[in-house]
Amino acid sequence: MTKTFDYYFDFGSLATYLAHTQMDNIRAETGATPIYLPMLLGAVFKATGNASPVSVPAKGQYIFVDFKRFADGYGVPLNTNPYFPIITTTLMRMLTGLQMRSDDRMHTFMDVIFKAIWVDALNLNDPEVVGTVLREAHFDAADLLHLANEQATKDRLKDVTTQAVERGVFGAPTFFVGDDMFWGQDRIEQLKLTLKA
Repeated sequence: MTKTFDYYFDFGSLATYLAHTQMDNIRAETGATPIYLPMLLGAVFKATGNASPVSVPAKGQYIFVDFKRFADGYGVPLNTNPYFPIITTTLMRMLTGLQMRSDDRMHTFMDVIFKAIWVDALNLNDPEVVGTVLREAHFDAADLLHLANEQATKDRLKDVTTQAVERGVFGAPTFFVGDDMFWGQDRIEQLKLTLKA
């Protein structure tokens, strides 16, 4: 039986981008497969009374330095995005729609969006920029927008977000192995140890 772990995330989280870059490594080391659970981080913050670290100026200045150290350690690119925060609702709905129809390009979509935000530092708050990014990656932007606007897609994303809060999620990325929760990309080593046990 294949081991799995639940993975709650949002494209707008820089920490989640770093975690995303380590998924292949986690699979290789543990043999475990992530169950991708797209959620709306803003809604989680609102429900839990949490806030982005950048809401505290000193923490906001430090946190990118910290994340850059992790990125360098992982050997992956990372750039500040001058358009942060990116409102990811439509993007998360697009991903949810792809997931619901079992589209095998879901992972490519994730790669493309994470890169656009956290490597290329593009303004994905601008629908025209989003359309360009998707077309350059050979996605049908109109089809994805249609998926994002379907009520079933919206309901699914809302349900997963509600489920996340009910399970104790307050930030992203958050992982679960059974009932054991791991918050933050800096808990990946602990996650791997648990998956190997």
